[in-house]
Parts: sequence; C-alpha cells; structure tokens
Amino acid sequence: MPGEIAVLVNPAARGGRSRGLLAPVLNRLRQGGAEVSVLVGESPQDALERACTAVAERPDALVAFGGDGLVHLAVQATAGTDVPLGIIPAGTGNDIADALGLPKKDPLAAADVVLRGRSRTVDAARIGRDEWFASVLCCGFDSRVNERANRLSWPPGMAKYLLALVEELRHFTPIPFRIDLDGEVVEREAMLVAVGNTRSYGAGMRVCPDALPDDGLLDVMILGAVPKGRFLRAFPSVYKGTHVGHPAVTVTRARRVALEAPDVVAYADGERIGPTPLVCEAVPGALRVLT
Repeated sequence: MPGEIAVLVNPAARGGRSRGLLAPVLNRLRQGGAEVSVLVGESPQDALERACTAVAERPDALVAFGGDGLVHLAVQATAGTDVPLGIIPAGTGNDIADALGLPKKDPLAAADVVLRGRSRTVDAARIGRDEWFASVLCCGFDSRVNERANRLSWPPGMAKYLLALVEELRHFTPIPFRIDLDGEVVEREAMLVAVGNTRSYGAGMRVCPDALPDDGLLDVMILGAVPKGRFLRAFPSVYKGTHVGHPAVTVTRARRVALEAPDVVAYADGERIGPTPLVCEAVPGALRVLT
C-alpha cells in the first residue's frame, strides 16, 4: 500500500520488548513506498486523540503496532469510517490479529500484509453509544481477577495476575446475571459471561470458539454456577474451545446483548470498560481491516 500510513505505536507492548521490532517494521513499510508517520501518545487518552486526528486527515491506513489493547484503541478511531485498520502484532496475546488470520508472530510479514493493501469488511461491537470492541467482552470471575490485579503494585508481570486469581478464588461466589438477548431474557447465577465478536481473548483463551467477525452476530457464552474445584478442572479446556461441551456452559447468538449484574465490571479486548448494566450490539461491516 504505497501511500500515507499512520502507525500508532505502544512502546510498552510486551513489557517494552517489542521496541527493537519497530525500526525494522518502519523500514519495511518505507521501502515498500509508503509515507509513514508515527504516533506515540503520552497516555492512552493522548494516543486516542492522536489516532482520531490522524484518521480525520484520511490516511490510506491507520496501523496499530502493539497488542490487543492498542488495537482496541485504534478501533475507536477507525470504526464507522472508511479508513482501513492495519495490525502489526507486537503484544503478548494478539488475539484480534489471530482471529483475522494475520501473522501474529512475524511483524515483518504483517508489514507486508499492510503493503499489499488488501482489505475486508468485518463487524465490530458497539457498547452504548460510542465505545467499540473487536474481540471479546467479558464480565464475572475473569473481570474481577483483572480488577484485583490492577489494584496490585507487586509482583510484576503475569505473576500479579496469578496472585489475583488465587485471591479471587478464595472469595468468589456465583453472580446473579440478567441477560437480554434480542429481547429474550435469561436470569441465572453464573461464574462468567463472555460476548464474542471473535473467538478468543487473554492470549489464546477460545472462550467463544465459533464466533465469526463477519456474521453480524455476537456469540454469548455463559458459564453457570459450578463448584470452584470443577471450575478449575474445566478451565484449561478454554484454550482449545472444548469447554463449550461442559454441561454448565451455554452458547447462543444475538445481535443485541444487555448485561446486568451487581458489582461487576466489564472488560473488552482486555481493556476496562466499566460497570454493568451495559448494552452491546454487533454492527455489521463497521471496520475495514487489512488482511
């Protein structure tokens, strides 16, 4: 795609280990004939404002160099526009890139995808009036682990999340959810609820294994109340997507999903969205992505 490309960069991706990959990627894009500008925000809000300003100037693409969190931010700027979104995976999980068939472990190959300039139209999910997500929104046990981990200043890295998981298990009880699926209301106690535009989140957890990014629908996975021991034994199966065969799991599809539960905060694309109640809706063709 020779033309103007704005590259949105998260220098902290992969704990900063991705910085050494940035220069070769920028060189590959420039050698391919692209005019490249680099956007680095001083904060997530600053990065979002820079991305929105860049999209308003109608570049040939906005490219996110980072993980799912940065892609989430780039989606806020590109959803509902005709500016295509490119993804150069440089994060820990890269679930969105994986769902779109992009080379998630080879940034230079992903840069070549950008240069080829082939795009496809996919769905995005809108929360309320102005928040978007591309992969999975989750609330329940996993979001409470995130909340607990975000309050910890130590230990660093994944150890913080493991500690938060152990602590949350000690106190967690099933949550009473009210879920409205295109007007059909489900009320039940559950461990967690996930709403998927694509299949996975959290570095490969295929929580909605059959979700498609272009069917105009959201996959809704509900894990009902189960004893903690059974929950822990079943948990590894989420990485293969085989958990959907568990008797406590139900999966359905809907265009519009309203979630309500006490003391529950939702996360989408790994980013904190806020407390329920909330409404999310699939918007067909809301994104153009380079694939």
